[in-house]
Amino acid sequence: MKLRSKTILWLIPAWCLIGLAARGQTPAPTAFPAGAASNQLTPAQMLNVRTISDVRFSPDEKRVAFVVAEPVKGTTRARHIWILDVKSREVRQFTNSPKSEDTPRWSPDGKRLAFLSNRDDARQIYVISMSGGEAKRLLETKHEIESFAWSPDGKQIAFLASEPKTDAEDKKEKDKDDARVVDRDDRLRRVWLLDPETGKTRQVTSGRWRIAEAEWLPGGNKMIVVATDHPESDVETDRIYSLSLADGKLTEVAAPRGPFGRLRVSPDGKSVTYVASRVDGPSPHDLYLLSLPGGGTRDLTSSSLDRPIGAYVWISNSTLVAGVQNGFKTNLISITGGGKIDPPAKLPVNPRAFDVSVSGTLAFVGASAAEPEELWIQDAGKPAQRISEFNKSWRQLTLAQPEWFRYKSFDGLEIEGALIKPPGYVSGTPAPLVVLIHGGPTGAWQDSIESWGQLLAARGFAIFYPNIRGSTGYGQRFIEMNRADWGGADFRDVMAGVDYLIAQKIADPARLGIGGWSYGGYMAEWAITQTDRFKAAVSGAGLANLASEFGTENGSSYDQWFFGVPYENLDLFMKSSPVKYLKNARTPTLILQGEADRTDPLGQSQELYRGLKYYGVESELVLYPREGHGLVEEKHLVDRLNRIVAWYEMHLK
Repeated sequence: MKLRSKTILWLIPAWCLIGLAARGQTPAPTAFPAGAASNQLTPAQMLNVRTISDVRFSPDEKRVAFVVAEPVKGTTRARHIWILDVKSREVRQFTNSPKSEDTPRWSPDGKRLAFLSNRDDARQIYVISMSGGEAKRLLETKHEIESFAWSPDGKQIAFLASEPKTDAEDKKEKDKDDARVVDRDDRLRRVWLLDPETGKTRQVTSGRWRIAEAEWLPGGNKMIVVATDHPESDVETDRIYSLSLADGKLTEVAAPRGPFGRLRVSPDGKSVTYVASRVDGPSPHDLYLLSLPGGGTRDLTSSSLDRPIGAYVWISNSTLVAGVQNGFKTNLISITGGGKIDPPAKLPVNPRAFDVSVSGTLAFVGASAAEPEELWIQDAGKPAQRISEFNKSWRQLTLAQPEWFRYKSFDGLEIEGALIKPPGYVSGTPAPLVVLIHGGPTGAWQDSIESWGQLLAARGFAIFYPNIRGSTGYGQRFIEMNRADWGGADFRDVMAGVDYLIAQKIADPARLGIGGWSYGGYMAEWAITQTDRFKAAVSGAGLANLASEFGTENGSSYDQWFFGVPYENLDLFMKSSPVKYLKNARTPTLILQGEADRTDPLGQSQELYRGLKYYGVESELVLYPREGHGLVEEKHLVDRLNRIVAWYEMHLK
């Protein structure tokens, strides 16, 4: 059972790519037949995709449960649980309500499957017998369940949820008598125990303790949790504790520095692993092993791997399988408790969510830059097989195949990028180029379909995706290279890539555009204040003023790692703030912003728009009601893509 309480900037969509050229080679221009037809992809087509997550083998290894998210419709995206029969390879839908179901969890004996659903509005735990029958809701309370896990003997379920509102509180809210004292009146996440037979619950934690993650220990009387008794703090205060379920007592067992999470307990309960920062930030990177009880902590991957660890699972008491980001690719590797790293498994597509059975069968979600997600199976020693056909309709679409390459930046640092060329591209004929910057900066472009670029490529644009310094997938030192230097060397990495593509006669220097979301939006804003080479820019949920953003965002510890605090380092914050240089801007700029964004709040886009208006720069500010940092509503998603395409076509064609 795990849950992180914050929305981190770099988790916002940064869909990624992989190319066809061999690593280390420069992209050789591809000649297309003159007048080759362009597949005019539409925003609606790009949204018509199913995604797969939460892959789970049953205890007997005969079945796999997983979640399929349907294409967004209206304001929601329905999710349902599917089951794979491992022997027959048959895939069938297991749940099908008008609402959604997710988070499938097998009972230890494999006879029942529990899941979360909003069938009755609030997310509640349901359980269904694998021998047949209807799903049963286990609680009749007002809890909004965030995550849950079966006890080792299957007689209890632990779940994370805030304390439900009382009838009196509900009435006050209905009467609009709902003033709230920040921090003091927050409803904190607790550990609760549930008897799945009777539905009775018991609250385990209380007071000022907020629980972020919880995992059972094999004995069934304790859990290992990530928790803090300073939930009001704006810095990282979570620690790892042993939780006694009998009396709720918390005993600290480790205090990692900086952000960390993804707690896992080994099958024998003698070890706990988690992903944490190597020193103090900016994001979790290395895999750590903590010996129980009272043993030391070791970093298993910093020296032997130096790549960020993604999802991972224990497959024995001494071995784990982990997803590892390596540039644009994701590899699956095995790691022993002693830190030995085995070579990556050879897979035809990049793995996403996955699980591994005790016998060595791998079930995973596979995708690439031109292939949407499907479920795959690989038996030990055999080639992987695609099992599902959830996105079969995408085979009728012609997606641009990227190339990836490396180039030297201004200081000789090697930067990896991906390039997609428009259909009909003729070698040596410069095309209008749009540079897209990923979110983060602690993020990266990876190997999956990216909507902005595919739509633009189908309309005659070349698209450049650089993984500039600060990106993940190239080692911890590379991540740290833009600390206190946003808009400095990272921006010069962007421009070095642009100059390289111009020299290769791929990009037309008179028709350059830039864009991105979150940090990518920030970089677009920075670019228009530093150069007039770009003739069009799109900034989505960007950061115009790093000081005011620090004071209004939801959680400031990420920015604090990079710049400290503006109360002491205001000049440093402003040095990297586009608003300081807006008088230099000349580039037509489209600004896109969710009105309910708490990660990069609305005021950031308003500051940018007001400044551009003041200096007479062509600009538009588009606000999306109800939307947070990532847009979710169907009409808003379509509108955003249509506006992006129209903006670049208007200014670069």
